[in-house]
Amino acid sequence: MTEIILPAMGEGIIDATITKIFKKVGDKVEVDEPVVEVATDKVDSEIVSPVDGIISEIKYKEGDIVEIEQIIAIVLAEGEKAAGFSSKKLKVLKIEKTVKESSFVSNENESKTVFHKLSNGQFLSPLVRSIAKQENISTADLEKIQGTGLNARITKEDVLRFLQKKSNQSNSQSPDEISKKISSKSNANTSDNFEIVEMDRMRSLIADYMIESKRVSAHVTSFVEVDMTNIVNWRNRVKEQVLAREGEKITFMPIFIDAIVKALKEFPGVNVSVDGKNIIYKKNINVGMAAALPTGNLIVPVIKNADKLSLLGLTKEVNDLANRARNNKLQATDITGGTFTITNMGTFGNITGTPIINQPEVAILAVGAIKKKPAVIETPNGDFIGIRQLMVMSMSYDHRVVDGAMGGMFLKKVADYLEKFDKNTVI
Repeated sequence: MTEIILPAMGEGIIDATITKIFKKVGDKVEVDEPVVEVATDKVDSEIVSPVDGIISEIKYKEGDIVEIEQIIAIVLAEGEKAAGFSSKKLKVLKIEKTVKESSFVSNENESKTVFHKLSNGQFLSPLVRSIAKQENISTADLEKIQGTGLNARITKEDVLRFLQKKSNQSNSQSPDEISKKISSKSNANTSDNFEIVEMDRMRSLIADYMIESKRVSAHVTSFVEVDMTNIVNWRNRVKEQVLAREGEKITFMPIFIDAIVKALKEFPGVNVSVDGKNIIYKKNINVGMAAALPTGNLIVPVIKNADKLSLLGLTKEVNDLANRARNNKLQATDITGGTFTITNMGTFGNITGTPIINQPEVAILAVGAIKKKPAVIETPNGDFIGIRQLMVMSMSYDHRVVDGAMGGMFLKKVADYLEKFDKNTVI
C-alpha cells in the first residue's frame, strides 16, 4: 500500500485546494501519472502517483482544502488488499478499466469525447480539456497538435493556435479573440450595458492574497529618485557584447537585484519575516521578481541565494525564470522561499507605485520607468543643469518590524549602490 501525500510546497504555504481529481477508486494508475491537481495562491501543481497500481481510496473531493503532509489517496500494488476492497473487486475494476481504455479511439457518435490521456501517453491539463470540449475539438485533432509545454505537453496557447489556423479557412480570428470567446462562453453574463466575467481561479486567489497582506502588515511606502545615467550608458555599451559572448540579454533587473542584495547585507532587519511576536532573521537572501504570466496574472519566481551570484549569474537566472514564467514552465520550487521581492512597474511605462508586500516577507521594492529629465549636477567647479536618466524607486514595508528610519535608509542605500555603479564593470 502506498500513500499519496500532499508535499510541502514552500514557506508560508500550509494548505492547497484540490481543483481536479483525475482518477477514481478502482482506476489503474501508472508511476508519475497525475492523480489530483492542487492549487495554492502561487502555483498550480499536479500530484502524481509514485508507483504503479490501483487507486483504492481518495480521501477528498474537488474543492476541498487539504493541509500539507496529509494523505490524499492510497494506491495498492497488484495483488495487495485493503479493507473493504477485495481482490475480486480489483480484478473486475481492472477489467472494466481495460475495456474503457481499449475504446480510446472513439466512434463517429463519440468523436468529440476528450480523454485525459492521448494515445502517445501525453496527459491533457484540465484547461486544455475544457477548451477542447467547448470548441468541439476531437481527440483525433488533439493528437495532431504539437505541444510546446513541459515534456511536449499541449498548452492553452497550442490549442488557441490550432483554433486560429482552423478558423483562418473562413475568418481571421486571432488567438486573443478566440480566447475571449472561450472565456465568455463559460464565465460571462452580458447585457447591452455591461458584461460580468467571473474571475479565474488564480485571479481570485491573488485578490484574497492581496487583501490578507494588507490586513496582516502595517504598510508604509517610501520613495527615492535615482540617477541611472551611468547604468544606462554602461548597458548600451555592453549589451551586444554580452549577447554575442554569453547568448544572454542583459536587462536592468540583474543590476537592481545586485544592489538590493548588497543593501540587505547591511540591513538584515529587512530580510526577515514575522511569526506572532517573533522576528525570523533569514540567513539566505532569496530575491523574488514579479513576472507576468500569459494569462495576464502575475507570479513571483525566486532567485535562490542571490548573494552568491555574480552579475552574469544573476542575468542568467533572471532570463531563465522570466522565460519559464512566460511559457508556463515554472515549478513549485521556483516560486517558494523568497525573502525579498522586486517588481518592475517601469515595464508598463509607470513612473512609480505603491506595491503590496508579498507575504510572509516584510518589504517589496518597485522600480519605475527610466526617464530623461533635466537635473542639477554638482561638481567641484559649481553646479549646472544637465539631462540625466532618472528613475523613481518606491518600497512598501511592514511597519510592525521595519520602521521609517530603517526602511528609508535601506531604500537610500539601494539607490546609492545604483548611482555609484562602476562604468568599467566587466560581465
